[in-house]
Amino acid sequence: MVTIGAVAGGTARDVVRAQLTGRRRDVRGVMFKVALQLSLLTALLILVVLLVTSLVEGWPVLSGRLGEFLTSRTSTQPGDAGISQALKGSFWIGVCVVVIAFPIGIGSAIYLEEYAHKSRLTNLIDLTIRNLAGVPSIVFGILGFAVFVKTLDGFTGGKTLLAGGITVAVLVLPIVIITAAEALRAVPTGIREAGFGVGATRWEVIRSHVLPYAAPGILTGTVLALARALGEAAPLLLVGAVLGRLGSDPGWFDAGQLQEQFIAMPTIIADWAGLPQQEFKGELTAAAIVVMLVVVLLANTAAILLRNRYEKKRHGL
Repeated sequence: MVTIGAVAGGTARDVVRAQLTGRRRDVRGVMFKVALQLSLLTALLILVVLLVTSLVEGWPVLSGRLGEFLTSRTSTQPGDAGISQALKGSFWIGVCVVVIAFPIGIGSAIYLEEYAHKSRLTNLIDLTIRNLAGVPSIVFGILGFAVFVKTLDGFTGGKTLLAGGITVAVLVLPIVIITAAEALRAVPTGIREAGFGVGATRWEVIRSHVLPYAAPGILTGTVLALARALGEAAPLLLVGAVLGRLGSDPGWFDAGQLQEQFIAMPTIIADWAGLPQQEFKGELTAAAIVVMLVVVLLANTAAILLRNRYEKKRHGL
């Protein structure tokens, strides 16, 4: 029994814990907690060091000619080189991911979780999807080269931005399916039963109850997939991303560039980092890394705002 005097000497939680453990100190629990905190601090320290190093090294470019750096084309002269073409390439790759991977991935997750009956076949499909999520990106690059560049060259145009965008969309598709399925699985069964109890159809329950509740988790997963897509270089190099200068410079919303050669932020960073000039592999590479990180952070910010909005709606259910 917990006495009143014992409660007065400390919080009820501490007293109950002491009574249950026989007033022994949980040494292993404390050590495990410290190990987790050290792991978190180590990860944050590495991230901060990388960010500070890139920012300091690229500061001459970011502070001296940021506008020109963002709007200029690729060049063999470090003082004239910019990333406008790479930004456009990454933008259209992101569009391909949003248009192709997100609808197919979320739709597949909805079918597997809400419509398909659990069987050996669905278990095999789920296992296959999880295995595909761990396949190295270079393997998807080989797949993209064999299928979208060689076999479907009549549709993609060969080594073009469209082939690269579809390849990256296929790369992140398993991640989208897994994260969306986990978000749907986390929806309480009572919400579905309440909808069925008032006579709603399965689609009405999914549309009006399940998807709004799972939307925050789905958004988080899709943004993580988009961030990975924007940072992949290996599959883009295999399907024909240009290393060096790119002749054409279409507008941001010119869809005709989907049938042309391209560069993207990861590929231009990889190209500059391998050049002998110190200006390219130092200041310009670091500045491009900072810009790419800012783009990913902006996408994450947008997802967080949408997630908070859906969470407010979910609490109102």
